[in-house]
Amino acid sequence: MSAAPAAPQPASADPGSAALDADGRLDLLLTPPRPRTGWRLLPARVAALCAVELQKLRHDRAELYTRAVQPALWLLIFGETFTRIKAIPTEGIPYIDYLAPGIIAQSAMFIAIFYGIMIIWERDSGILTKLLVTPTPRSALITGKAFAAGVKALIQAVVVIVIAALLGVALTWNPLRLLGVAVAVILGSAFFSCLSMTIAGIVLTRDRLMGIGQAITMPLFFGSSALYPVSIMPGWLQAVSRANPLSYQVDALRGLLLGTHAHLALDYGVLAVAAALGILAASSLLGRLAR
Repeated sequence: MSAAPAAPQPASADPGSAALDADGRLDLLLTPPRPRTGWRLLPARVAALCAVELQKLRHDRAELYTRAVQPALWLLIFGETFTRIKAIPTEGIPYIDYLAPGIIAQSAMFIAIFYGIMIIWERDSGILTKLLVTPTPRSALITGKAFAAGVKALIQAVVVIVIAALLGVALTWNPLRLLGVAVAVILGSAFFSCLSMTIAGIVLTRDRLMGIGQAITMPLFFGSSALYPVSIMPGWLQAVSRANPLSYQVDALRGLLLGTHAHLALDYGVLAVAAALGILAASSLLGRLAR
């Protein structure tokens, strides 16, 4: 009795995946797709990690509302008072108008500068260790967190712009200029969040990071052009202001929102280089943080 014929192998749904076996016959078994590698992997991982960070806002939206209190007080009290006394030269515009871009930059920096606390918490809870054993490059992990901080700061900037508009600040509503504002806020926040994560990689504890963060935020703020023009500062403070990335962020925001003279090419160049260096520094210290 003859043996039953062998059942034919199912044809592959993808003809391009078939290959020749040792006898020259077609091997119709499906081959697994090749994983993305190299430069194609990095944007996808950055976007995924950024989305994960932003999902946290769905569970704690109160943070956005509470953080809006401080910039509102700056504009209502400091801005209105100094507008009346006219003590600071502001190139012929009301002081509250001059102050509004600086408060946008300040509120964005305050969100980003304590971002390292979150990565220390992830280290303590074991999340960071699990992320580091995946194929995700460390630079992608840091970049995702940095741009998530930028998007959070952008939401805060929208809140401050709305408050400023309600107070009568003459801001532009040109879509291209507002897009430029968004880019400046994200780049500046990316740098300050990477600065925070770099400090976290050095000090390793939340208490030390909180102390250092509180020690550097106000010098960064008062050592910039957020509150007053660089021209009225003493010489040593002018040198500090020119080395402070916050000054370039404020200059870009003020030029875009108010139409004042600004060095936009220089401002964006400094912010982009600062963000890139911040990502590089934080990525190099990420392994030390996870030990």
